[in-house]
Amino acid sequence: MSATVTAGVHPGSRVLVTGGAGRLGRSVVNELMSAGYEVVSVDRAHTAVRDVRQIDLDLLDTAATREAFIEIAPDAVVHLAAIAVPGALPDADVFQINTQLAWSVLEAAVAAEVGALLVASSPTVIGYGAPGGWQPTYLPLDEDHPIAPWNGYAVSKAAVEEIVQMAVRRYGERVRFGLFRPCYVIAPEEWHGARTQQGHTVAERLSDPRLSAVALFNYVDARDAGDFVRAWLQHCADVPNGEVFFVTASDALVLESTASSLARLVPSTADAAASVAGNSGAFSGRRAEQLLGWTATRSWRTELITASPIDDQEASRA
Repeated sequence: MSATVTAGVHPGSRVLVTGGAGRLGRSVVNELMSAGYEVVSVDRAHTAVRDVRQIDLDLLDTAATREAFIEIAPDAVVHLAAIAVPGALPDADVFQINTQLAWSVLEAAVAAEVGALLVASSPTVIGYGAPGGWQPTYLPLDEDHPIAPWNGYAVSKAAVEEIVQMAVRRYGERVRFGLFRPCYVIAPEEWHGARTQQGHTVAERLSDPRLSAVALFNYVDARDAGDFVRAWLQHCADVPNGEVFFVTASDALVLESTASSLARLVPSTADAAASVAGNSGAFSGRRAEQLLGWTATRSWRTELITASPIDDQEASRA
């Protein structure tokens, strides 16, 4: 194991994934294993991915986390573990848990002399959905857009981003750090009717666009997000240390045009929405494409197994 990454983290390397049993984690673990990485999943639950080494660990226990990371001796760490749903716990608890998890994993990764650490943030740091109103400076949203978190979950992710930037300043000579903001994650089984994180099916979210409007119709297939992780690992030495990336599908999770849907259901975005062409997403994945050569390859149009009413509505708009 090398403590310094000079040419990326490539297949054959050992990668520790925290939260490897989660909705996103399962696909990250599977995609990395398929690409030839040796993967260790660290979680309180066991992942259904076959043939992966799994360790049950409370990441809030900093001493146990440090000891486990040193024993595992990974070349890289992908940190996904978090309270993943806004409102799942009181705001103060979400903030405390998510930030403490980040500190614990960061300190353990440094102690284990990893070469790279990629940390999951969230698009919610941008501030959409705020009850007092939110207006974008411009659309599509990119990584340079100002952030304005308004709940415990979003502000915990903003704080995690600052923790990573602190780590770049402190440890950047020997560790490559990265941040990614995966859009609304859709797991493979959810294209076949399993319920999404908010309790609706994908077909229901398309039938009633108000369900997705609050998040500006953003989404990404979990397998594409897993492939982004692979791309970052392989190219992390070639991009600025601590770089932030949106990870998004190229289109929006809505039947009608994105601009008209935003103007109708999120009126505060109407002026900026005019610059979003056709069915393009309200979030830009250009930075990942330019710096990592990564773009999402899956769309709800190619993946969704749906009932005829959605098919008929989509056909009428084609």
